Amino acid sequence: MPKPSSRRTLSDALEIATSALPAAEIRPGQRQMADAVEEAIAEGRHLVVQAGTGTGKTIAYLVPAMLAGKRTVVATATKALQDQLARKDLPFLVEALADYLGHEVTWAVLKGRRNYVCRQRIAEVTGQSDGKGRRDDSPTLLDLDDFSSTTKREIDRIVTWAARTPTGDFADLDFNPSERATLAVSVGSEECPGANRCPFGGSCFAEIARARAAEAEIIVVNTHLYGNHIASEGALLPEHDIVIVDEAHGLEDIMSDTVGMSIGEGSFTYFAGAVRRILDDPKLDRDITDVGLMLNEVLSPSVGNRLSAPLPVGVAEVLARGRLVIATTLDGLRRIETKDDDSNQRKLRAQMLANRLAATLDAALAIDATFVPFVTGRADRPKLDIAPLDVAPILREGVWSKHPAILTSATIPANMPTRIGLPADGTEMLDVESPFDYQENSILYCSTSLPEPNTPQFTPRMHDELFHLISAAGGRTLALFTSYKAMDAAVTEMRKRLSVTVFAQNEYQRGQLVRMFSEDETSCLFATASFFQGIDIPGRTLSLVTLDRIPFPRPDDPLLSARREALGDRAFRDIDLPRAATLLAQATGRLIRNASDRGVVAVFDPRLGTKNYRREILAAMPPMRRSTTRSEVEEFLRLITG
Repeated sequence: MPKPSSRRTLSDALEIATSALPAAEIRPGQRQMADAVEEAIAEGRHLVVQAGTGTGKTIAYLVPAMLAGKRTVVATATKALQDQLARKDLPFLVEALADYLGHEVTWAVLKGRRNYVCRQRIAEVTGQSDGKGRRDDSPTLLDLDDFSSTTKREIDRIVTWAARTPTGDFADLDFNPSERATLAVSVGSEECPGANRCPFGGSCFAEIARARAAEAEIIVVNTHLYGNHIASEGALLPEHDIVIVDEAHGLEDIMSDTVGMSIGEGSFTYFAGAVRRILDDPKLDRDITDVGLMLNEVLSPSVGNRLSAPLPVGVAEVLARGRLVIATTLDGLRRIETKDDDSNQRKLRAQMLANRLAATLDAALAIDATFVPFVTGRADRPKLDIAPLDVAPILREGVWSKHPAILTSATIPANMPTRIGLPADGTEMLDVESPFDYQENSILYCSTSLPEPNTPQFTPRMHDELFHLISAAGGRTLALFTSYKAMDAAVTEMRKRLSVTVFAQNEYQRGQLVRMFSEDETSCLFATASFFQGIDIPGRTLSLVTLDRIPFPRPDDPLLSARREALGDRAFRDIDLPRAATLLAQATGRLIRNASDRGVVAVFDPRLGTKNYRREILAAMPPMRRSTTRSEVEEFLRLITG
């Protein structure tokens, strides 16, 4: 029998959960955060929590949500964090609290369709549909001769796995296939005709995952998927009472990506391929492909730059031409009659793609000054991106007005609530300090004697500093850089001067890099901005984190430059400074991962010690002991690694 709700308290639930941990410990900050989450849920308010490293924020938000018994969506910044919740945190808490809550909390993971193998595509690839032989008028979806032998072997392995997997989630594969192989046996939401129109709709892995999510109390999604849910006006996820956004410092950028749109040659190439598999019309195929080539030509001169809104005449004319070609394609697709399941599915997918691409082109042609169009990519493969100038109105309408929201991260910019549109009178801010003793266990070192980063003397002097610190640490270094150029130069120089192994980001895949670095205690890992967060390597293996300069955003970033113009004199304080402080704090957070970790964070940018804005940046950092004396830092590194 379930216990009366009055007897279930957050204090008891937290004690049960934390006592079951392998290394149970009291974390006052975790309790403080959990209390605030419980109150926010009960009162229907929004809560923004800056929870220092080691707070245990996952338990601090999951336990109150489970206790409330309301349907909750947890949005994480990356699929890796999503998988950690699904494979570690939620199973642990469900088991630990099942007896106390009187029932087993149900939960589900939901990802975008591209993350699941498609049974219909498998049937087409293998030449089987519903167990029947392929009809003579139904060619395979894919011309497998176009694939390399390696990709064919990967597809064969996926096909074998698909016959026995209970989830169809590519994350459950025991090998890492190429993107081309997974694309061959999956479909995106923009082309899937839906379960009711697919022969395999009843056993579709993506639909099964959605059905589980519809019944679950806690639904774990990627923040990009939640953004797509908002952009689709609530069509992707079931109704829910609470939304929790983890790693919320990146919400504005993710929303800019997901509620915007992107169009390039690849959009038309992919569309042409889908049409080609069902419609034999060489002229139409050329017309679709030509639109992509024309788009390349008209966008190429503007790579890295903003465009006007409405779009420039030349760009608009190409998109309008694409719209006419899509209309012609849809006419041709409608005339196709077939009784073969596979052929009908290819027709439906081509129609879905055509309608989605047409809607995107219509939206692009109708943009006004509330959107920012800009060109990304390379000159030989440019892409038109269109993002909202301000995501606040979208989030206010799509989220904040509908659900109480809990937003948390180790670093929260002070102006983030304003930038994402949280209502001032219905939002509580909470800063929970880390339980780690930063003053005793770490040093923040700034080389104030170095020249400024944009001077010719900076790079050789920075390399000298880097060499001496790595030598003092005996390797054990995560060296972070704000550009590949700076990283490559440092890798070349340090490999000449150091006897320890130096791993470089562009030489291995991310997971392999982290594993090799973790297993070789005296090695170094040199990487760029993607390693500023999401790396968790406790112990002496990581005793030194270095950054070549303060990670200010690029001044020529097209979207940010538009937002700077809108803010005027406040732009540096409201955009550049908070972003730099957040990134630097995230990078610093790679160092101390548990109570026994010790180490140094070195920033080779003298502006951190000399400019007036240094106070705002330092305020976002953990309370580390500070030093500008290299000999002091070298002595500390030798002490903790000796």
